[in-house]
Amino acid sequence: MAGKNENRLIDLIKTGAPMTLRHQLQLTLSLSAPAIMAQLSSIIMQYIDASMVGSLGANDSASIGLVSTTMWLLGGLLSAAAIGFTVQVAHLLGAGKDSDARSVLRQSLVSCMVFSLALTAIGVAIAWQLPHWLGGHEDICHNASLYFLILALFLPFLEVEILAGGMLRSSGNMKVPGILNILMCVLDVVFNFLLIFPSRDLTISGISLHIPGAGLGVMGAALGTVLAEVVTCSLMLYFLIYRSRELKLRGTRGSFKPTAHCLRKARTISIPVALQSIMMCGAYIATTAIVAPLGSVALAANAFAITAESLCYMPGYGFSEAATTLVGQSTGAGRKDLCKRFAYITVLLGVVSMSLLGVLMYCFAPQMMALMSPVQEIVDLGAQCLRIEAWAEPLYAASIVSYGVMVGAGDTLIPSMMNLGSMWIVRITLASLLVVSMGLIGVWTAMCIELCVRGTIFLLRLWSGKWARKTSLSNA
Repeated sequence: MAGKNENRLIDLIKTGAPMTLRHQLQLTLSLSAPAIMAQLSSIIMQYIDASMVGSLGANDSASIGLVSTTMWLLGGLLSAAAIGFTVQVAHLLGAGKDSDARSVLRQSLVSCMVFSLALTAIGVAIAWQLPHWLGGHEDICHNASLYFLILALFLPFLEVEILAGGMLRSSGNMKVPGILNILMCVLDVVFNFLLIFPSRDLTISGISLHIPGAGLGVMGAALGTVLAEVVTCSLMLYFLIYRSRELKLRGTRGSFKPTAHCLRKARTISIPVALQSIMMCGAYIATTAIVAPLGSVALAANAFAITAESLCYMPGYGFSEAATTLVGQSTGAGRKDLCKRFAYITVLLGVVSMSLLGVLMYCFAPQMMALMSPVQEIVDLGAQCLRIEAWAEPLYAASIVSYGVMVGAGDTLIPSMMNLGSMWIVRITLASLLVVSMGLIGVWTAMCIELCVRGTIFLLRLWSGKWARKTSLSNA
């Protein structure tokens, strides 16, 4: 459940009561902190996860890295479908229309489940051909296909977890999704530890311990991930339906049949986000295809460097989630003044925090890579990539948090176009040119330049205030 203080401050938005700068900062930090902690735990567990797979060798690491961008695409589409409903709910709650918000929740459960089943069917259909399409070497294609297939089969559980977490956050409850996301990461590591490696004996301080294990390798990594998703999905749904102050469905009645009115609003928000996910992840896949011919070392270094860099943008996504909730509820309450103040506060905090972490990443890049791979070639190459990327972190933060601000206001079309234009026109073009002479370093140089361009155009739109002129969807 959300804390009493957070509920009190969120109620100030709904009732139109004045909010001091101290109130705004306090609410922003209280909502951001659980999201940032969840991001931090997720990244720590990704490090452990990556080190587990990395210890198996470069080929196993590369097999996961090859299809990871396609999984991001499917995850992005699931998130886009959920956003179409969670933004509606944030606006309705901000307007004090709790009953209407619960109606949207019911319809979203059915709509998102149907959508996720359709994506599952597509994922299963392409699983065995995908690694070949991406240009993977024959010695990694089988494991890559198996990994992708297992994750695709469990997409409905991931969708419910995303939707339920988004609904809780839209009501201002960041703690429960944060805690459960931390739990999911811990479970992922525990399951991976038991499933990836074979049974073995460990000696600690003279005490011998027998550790059971399935010895499934890459397949075990996939099973560990989906089992953690199933547990988290179940708990997230429980807290939403039975414990949420504003959205619990226990003891209430209403139809679960999606209405044309609700779906039309959801499409207005979701379609630009979905198209962005397709095109952005298409760009990530294109980048993977650019990197794949460089060999398993470059592919593994690229995948591990992406995981390592995620440490830097952890606070950015935390502040972005808080911005979406705060701006969404302020928009629903008709308080455009608060929208802008929350926007500037969250963006500033995101830029400062990611800049500091960018400095740390530059200084400790070799150590960060060494945590995930024992192969020195991978460590050296990945560290070079991280030090290039560190220069982009301040403006990358601006783009991440500004996008969360604009989603909260229901402004998704123009920001999605900005993301797409920056990615395809700048990053892919430059990466295609620079990889010829610079290899993987050229790809990451292109990435750094593109993120700086993206952050700049997002700041220009944020300062223009055009994103705040959207009509609240709660009254549409």
